[in-house]
Amino acid sequence: MDKPLIQVKGLKKYFKTPHGMLHAVDNIDFEISKGRTLGLVGESGCGKSTTGRTILRLLEPTDGNIFFEGEDLASFNKSQMEEKRKDLQIIFQDPFSSLNPRKTISQTIMEPMIIHKLYKTKAEMMEKVLEIMEIVGLAERLVNTYPHELDGGRRQRIGVARALSLNPKFIVCDEPVSALDVSIQAQILNLMKDLQKELGLTYLFITHDLSVVNHFSDEIAVMYLGKIVEKATSEELFNNPCHPYTIALLSAIPVPDIHYKSNRIILKGEITSPIEPKKVCRFANRCEYATERCHSEEPELIEISEGHQVACWMDVVEKNAKK
Repeated sequence: MDKPLIQVKGLKKYFKTPHGMLHAVDNIDFEISKGRTLGLVGESGCGKSTTGRTILRLLEPTDGNIFFEGEDLASFNKSQMEEKRKDLQIIFQDPFSSLNPRKTISQTIMEPMIIHKLYKTKAEMMEKVLEIMEIVGLAERLVNTYPHELDGGRRQRIGVARALSLNPKFIVCDEPVSALDVSIQAQILNLMKDLQKELGLTYLFITHDLSVVNHFSDEIAVMYLGKIVEKATSEELFNNPCHPYTIALLSAIPVPDIHYKSNRIILKGEITSPIEPKKVCRFANRCEYATERCHSEEPELIEISEGHQVACWMDVVEKNAKK
């Protein structure tokens, strides 16, 4: 079996607040094989975007290892990291605020090439810009247009083009379609999927939309308050969700059928504070299955079947783990 392209071990990212350390990302592990996609899902504020930015060292990790092609990015100094950034890129959530309004499409796509000195002449860079624009479906006539002159779909294509300008191997997709209309979402997702096949790209796909991540990801990790609570293949997670939080998330996916009887689970209870959290289950206050053990002991992420991991004390999960 090939070694994973990205391997995260014990990753932590804490932020100092007046009331103590906020555990945004707290001791998580996962890996992504070359050419595959890991979907990272959860509510707003659970630490998804922080995870992506910490992996890229846009935020400095508090602790843990980030292995890329066997090298630990967490140990790299500034110059080593600058050189490695050619292989690691990000597509941001908002296709308007992530673009410089004073730069044209060509200038935006060209900027990373200039920073990394990839080409000797402007003519060579422009040739590459036009090639990338064609790849992402931007017409050549738009080369000198500005972001405010374009719709959301085209702006996001610029974001994709900018990420591709350095021929990266790994891209963090930070909710890349959440700000777009549904029809445009499908276009961007299909584009990214096609690019993955053509260029062998590896994605960390961050989203709160489970209906999107199901069709886009090979594996899915569900995150809650800085912890991964369940991880499995996309098919397995949707067919056999085990963690109560995952089950609640899946129940909230809208079904386009007026006769469908919704079994949506409404979560109640107080959300645990991420500031200096106790070593207990962080979902226990909102879980209808919570027992005394959940409020006194933190569950570990255990494998209940091949490739399916869950962090829960629920009896059903424990029985499956023993099989």
